Amino acid sequence: MQEILRGMPWWVKWVAIPLIAIVVFGGMIASFIGILVWLLFKVLLFVAIVGGLIYVVRKFMTTSSSSSDRSDW
Repeated sequence: MQEILRGMPWWVKWVAIPLIAIVVFGGMIASFIGILVWLLFKVLLFVAIVGGLIYVVRKFMTTSSSSSDRSDW
């Protein structure tokens, strides 16, 4: 690879080739980032729903257990 780029100016190596790579693979990179963001959103949504469910169940259990304690006496 170095033999191919040996006589080229610096801007070909450090500007033109990376820009071409971004143009060619940009859609794939954007899709990959979009999938990662979508997956992170789904994980956070799952954690929030499970946390809310646990909160509601614990709140209901403490309320029902305290009301059943009062009805015993």
